[in-house]
Amino acid sequence: SSTCSALLLFISIMTMFMSGVVAIFEYDLKKIIALSTLSQLGMMMFSISLGLYELAFFHLLTHALFKALLFLCAGVLIHGAGNTQDIRSFGGLSLNFPLVTVCMNLANLSLCGVPFLAGFYSKDLIVELACQYSWGIFILLMMFICLSLTVLYSVRLTYLSFVGPYGGGTSISVCESDYSLVGPVVILSFTSLVSGPILSWLNFPAPVLIFLPAFLKWGALFF
Repeated sequence: SSTCSALLLFISIMTMFMSGVVAIFEYDLKKIIALSTLSQLGMMMFSISLGLYELAFFHLLTHALFKALLFLCAGVLIHGAGNTQDIRSFGGLSLNFPLVTVCMNLANLSLCGVPFLAGFYSKDLIVELACQYSWGIFILLMMFICLSLTVLYSVRLTYLSFVGPYGGGTSISVCESDYSLVGPVVILSFTSLVSGPILSWLNFPAPVLIFLPAFLKWGALFF
């Protein structure tokens, strides 16, 4: 019913918003990725509340691939950084873990919905179809704020882990020579690149036509 849909819409938007805000202030690597998962589950429920069930399932599939990659990369980093999960003790890990850095940033970009990566095909479609529904400016604004929160905590995680100053923790560079650790990461990185269009063609045999004003069309990319 419309009442259930409205209730689910409100809960999903609040879930996306709260998990995004908490992730920005979190320092535990695994908790940040777990909160990110919660945010994306909110996005799936948001899609269901609009009646876009197939699209929610599509986002579930693409999200599973790049989020599995994120968790595996986090595991390698924790193992290589002396079993610590605190990102404040990381810093400058791109020098010791160049391959994991590339793969994790690929997963982060896919999570943010950067064009032509796996997350873009499902996330952008949900956002654009949501823009066609007349839920009012508040829901649209909250949705775009939640999108920008995803980008914020992803950029913060990348900066503190790979780019920022060294935090003083121990670091073992040997991890990347262990193929049982790095092998699955490389395979999932490849799927994060190509799975978006492939799953899109499998799920939606006919192309989805969306007509939006220019400012809404560019909105998702801008945020």
